[in-house]
Amino acid sequence: MSEISLLDQIKTDIVSGSLERGRPLRQLELSERYGVSRIPIRDAISILRNQGWLVPHGKAGSMIPELCWHEAEDLYQMRSILESRLLEFAFDRLTFETLGRARDINHQLNSDTLSLIERGQLNWEFHATLYQAANRPTLFNVVSGLNEQVRRYLGFQYGPLKYKDVSQTEHDTLLRFLEQKDKQGATELLKHHIEAAGTQLVRYLKSTTNN
Repeated sequence: MSEISLLDQIKTDIVSGSLERGRPLRQLELSERYGVSRIPIRDAISILRNQGWLVPHGKAGSMIPELCWHEAEDLYQMRSILESRLLEFAFDRLTFETLGRARDINHQLNSDTLSLIERGQLNWEFHATLYQAANRPTLFNVVSGLNEQVRRYLGFQYGPLKYKDVSQTEHDTLLRFLEQKDKQGATELLKHHIEAAGTQLVRYLKSTTNN
């Protein structure tokens, strides 16, 4: 198993709940689970900690953090502000080719065979394709990190919340605004796109958890 596929498999098991949240992760157990040596497991754990998928536990251990509504709320509120700003910076630099790439990615997102991790990655690639035109690497990297953490909640957004069709429709509308050079319409829709999904997620988490 390659490092990339190992990372994706661990992320998939975290999102699906196959790896229990709030329980310390043992390298030996993971090595046996995924059929690899402890070295790639150690490297994967290090990457996952840096990406926010794992948190420190004890002196040298790691643990899958619980999902909580206030973290989800913080993430979508930061995304709403920063991504709207990135799109504003990118707006005048967007080309026909860039919008075409974004539309191709959005078409791939219509597939029903994608895993949650694949869908989350493609969703970010759709947005990233637009934001990269801003040429604001510091802001882009912050937004990228926020989106990586948001993927931990994909099991809710594409599961019980059934947000896929709404998300796809809003992506199409966003591209239409951009093609029509409607800056205000595009930025307002992006803000709504992020906030509506975030608000729905937070409401669901509040109803199902005690944190």
